[in-house]
Amino acid sequence: MTNARRYVFELLASITAYAIVLIGVNKAAQWGWVPDALSVPVALLPMLPGVATVWVIMRYIRRLDEMQRRMQFEGLAFGFAMTALITFSYGFLEGQGWPKLSMFTVLPLMHVMWVLGYVLACRRYR
Repeated sequence: MTNARRYVFELLASITAYAIVLIGVNKAAQWGWVPDALSVPVALLPMLPGVATVWVIMRYIRRLDEMQRRMQFEGLAFGFAMTALITFSYGFLEGQGWPKLSMFTVLPLMHVMWVLGYVLACRRYR
């Protein structure tokens, strides 16, 4: 199995595990199966497969050649900087009465900015 195929398989497996645990935790809480004393640890259970996802991504990046790794780094740097700029800008707008956004909006924004940064880096080095 090639590195890219292995990465896709491992990434899909970790994301699937995350989805299953998340649904299980939400249903257990909805049905009242979670005692109050355990509500915080149970709410954080989906982060275990999340840690696995980080591990999968890190393994993949370590397997890349130097040029691919550089393009990923530039994509991540762009994504980090743009996410910071956008979230701070929106924070100032919230101070002007704009609706508050959930923290759940930050990660999808960061992913979009990472992909955009990666595409720009790929174009730069072609």
